[in-house]
Formats: sequence, C-alpha cells, structure tokens
Amino acid sequence: MNSDKADKPGGSEPQGLLAKFEGVIELVRTVIYAVVIAVGIRTFAYEPFSIPSGSMIPTLLIGDYLFVSKFSYGYSRHSLPFSLPLFEGRILGSAPERGDVAVFKYPVRDSNFEKDYIKRIVGLPGDRVKVVSGILHINGEPVRRLKIGEFTFGEARYGATKAALYIETLPNGRQHQLIEAEGDFGRMDNTREWTVPDGHYFAMGDNRDNSLDSRFNWTVPMENLVGRAEFLFFSKPQDAWFFEVWRWRFGRILDGIE
Repeated sequence: MNSDKADKPGGSEPQGLLAKFEGVIELVRTVIYAVVIAVGIRTFAYEPFSIPSGSMIPTLLIGDYLFVSKFSYGYSRHSLPFSLPLFEGRILGSAPERGDVAVFKYPVRDSNFEKDYIKRIVGLPGDRVKVVSGILHINGEPVRRLKIGEFTFGEARYGATKAALYIETLPNGRQHQLIEAEGDFGRMDNTREWTVPDGHYFAMGDNRDNSLDSRFNWTVPMENLVGRAEFLFFSKPQDAWFFEVWRWRFGRILDGIE
C-alpha cells in the first residue's frame, strides 16, 4: 500500500549539508595545525637547506640537502620566516665553535644581501686572521695542513676537475678536509691580516680558491647566524632529476657534517 505521507521539508538534506560543512571545517583545522607545527619546527628546531654552489667542496657538494639546527646558536630575527624584524639581537644565544659549518645571512648590502650562505667558522671574536701562500694563520700561528691526495669533482663529460686535497687542523683540534683548486696561487691565497670584531666571526669555504667569504672584507655578525649544519638527508648530482633514483648519492644520505 502506498503511503500518502510526504517528506518533511528540510529533513535529511540540511543535515547532509551540515555534515559536509563540519567535514570542511575539520579539514581546514587539520591543515592549520600541520602548518603551525611545520613552521614551529622550521623556526625553533631544524630547517632544510640545499647546496647550490661548490664553495664548500669537498665537505658539501652541489645537490646536497641538509638539516640545520636552529637552536644551536639561539634565535634572532633570521630564525623567523622571511627574517621578520620582530626583535633585535639573539635569544638564548650560544657562540659558535671554531670549525662549525654554519648557515648565516650574507651581511654585505649588495645583490646578495641577506641571502643564505654556508661556510666554516675559522675565526672567533678578537682573532687575528690572514692567509699566507694558501696557509691559514690565526693569531700569528700557521694552521696545520696535511696533503692527503687529490679530489676529483664534476662530471667527466663536462670536464672533471682535480684539486689538491688537504686535512686542516684548527687550533681547537677540529679537523676537516679542504681543497686548493689553484694550488697555493689563487686570488685569495695571500691576504692582509684582519682582526675579527667583537660579536663577529670569520668564515671561509672549504673550496678555498672558489669561495666568496670573509677574505673579501666582511665578517659574520652574531645576529646573522641562522644555525649549524648537522647532517645530510638527501643528495643527488646537480644535473640529475629527482626521479633518477639510480643517480642519487646514497652513500652521503644521513652523513654527519664535520
């Protein structure tokens, strides 16, 4: 028998719309939570960086991707997204150690101003620093450097380059590798002596003949430090696509940065 009852207006349809609306609200809330967590991690814990140039060869290669610890040196406005000028100086500041590989905002007001740079901290506040015939000198003493062979970098099809490979031992005992692509006759292998200002640091690339660093008359203010490079999480050749898994440098993934 057919029922002569009509559906009540506004029955199930408004409830369905309400459920859909609640679903959208929940999705938006989840996205907001995810963004807040991601921004929080990036601001206060770790931030990913990629290496676009060869100034830190052999320690870091073009195509390396690494995490930088933001808490290592405390927090400045450069710890915030877009370097928002919400405060001056550093909060919970901790001084870098000689030998740290640090990310910082380039301090010179030119076309590179406040771009992210990565170099090795070799000079501390008050140090006298110069380079003589390729040998780094700190406070009048030459830094020990031992040649251990040659380093080959670049693709053979594009013209691979060989450079003298050394281990350098800084005054605090920290060791790292470096290369001299032009021997000890590069443009900045003989320099004047600088005295590092208070609250500043002298930074150099490990690829000594191909690095724009503190030898070009600038030092790194403490406020410009972003963080300390900790470990690689991915690496591939510069000309490789991400889907070319067979070209990934698996041996470098999760390597610590010395």
